[in-house]
Amino acid sequence: MLVDIRSLRQFTLLAEMLHFGRASEASRISPSALSRSIRQLEDQLGVALFERDNRSVALTAAGETFLIYARDALTQWDVIRQDLMQQAGELRGEISIYCSVTASYSFLYDLLSRFRRDHPRIEIKLHTGDPDLAVQRVLAGYEDMAIGARPNRTPGELVFKGIAVTPLVFIAARQDQVYAHLSRRQRDPLAWQATPMILAETGLARQRVDNWFRSFEVQPTIYAQVAGNEAIVSMVSLGFGVGVVPKIALDNSPLADKISILDVRPRLEPYELGLFTLQKKLRNPLINAFWGQLK
Repeated sequence: MLVDIRSLRQFTLLAEMLHFGRASEASRISPSALSRSIRQLEDQLGVALFERDNRSVALTAAGETFLIYARDALTQWDVIRQDLMQQAGELRGEISIYCSVTASYSFLYDLLSRFRRDHPRIEIKLHTGDPDLAVQRVLAGYEDMAIGARPNRTPGELVFKGIAVTPLVFIAARQDQVYAHLSRRQRDPLAWQATPMILAETGLARQRVDNWFRSFEVQPTIYAQVAGNEAIVSMVSLGFGVGVVPKIALDNSPLADKISILDVRPRLEPYELGLFTLQKKLRNPLINAFWGQLK
């Protein structure tokens, strides 16, 4: 039986995210195309890999077993491909990196300029998008590496190397003083209950701000839930409410001069940003070369 690499990557991404919409977005195909790909894979194997209904997606026991094979197969594919290329003597080939637009502004110039100088025959495929997809895209084998925030619990098969630490901050429109009273004071449940919040749909920032509100038993008023820090900064700059973003995203935003950082206490736990890859992928000489340049 022949299973193509693309199908394995699509399966692995869906197995990690358990959501057809988000997995199809990360795969850059439509949900219907992803569904067809999974069904074709199930037909080849003769078993159901997922249990799915209108509300949820879950791996079957067979799906759990096949996920182990899929991850190993994707890693071995990368290793043998690069070993064959390396026979030419000089490191050559391509590696893929995923990051947010903010991370590309903040870190990639220095990383890539040094790497291109030392390894001119290695090509970089750069994909940008929602930073909350970084870990899943690496786990699914869609990317060799990703720059993102270190999660509260790093999956055991991943390795992480830190690049920077950035605060997670509450922001409001600079010209709008209606939220100024939230600064320089302990949490006031009534004040926060009345504050419209613009938050990320999912991800580490959302987890931390949800925990922050939960710790003083307030159900926040959600004005909007959006994907991407740039969208949060944009909506806040127009005065729609208070948002939460990593400070590095604000520093790199063209709207930074329209935003004020609220001095809210206690502060949210900061982000640790860095590079992710699979432990097994460090056997790939190209990836190991890029990884090794980070001090």
